[in-house]
Amino acid sequence: MGYSGHEVGSYNVCLPAVILGATSIERHLTLDRTMYGSDQAASLEPEGIFRLVRDIRGIDKIMGDGKKRIWESEKPAMQKLRQILT
Repeated sequence: MGYSGHEVGSYNVCLPAVILGATSIERHLTLDRTMYGSDQAASLEPEGIFRLVRDIRGIDKIMGDGKKRIWESEKPAMQKLRQILT
């Protein structure tokens, strides 16, 4: 499943598409969005492409691996709550 982005001024719609399962993202690339042409306004300049790739790669960190863990920093609160409940 993929997403073909043509929104003007931002790539923010691409990120939820990846979260929802898109494995392919298609965006047009331009050197200058003010150039003449029908796709220029909806295209990304090189810096926008770099940011898009960076943000998509960050989604893996945000989503995690699905394994539940108790972090060391959480243990004191967990122990305190268990004392209250018993």
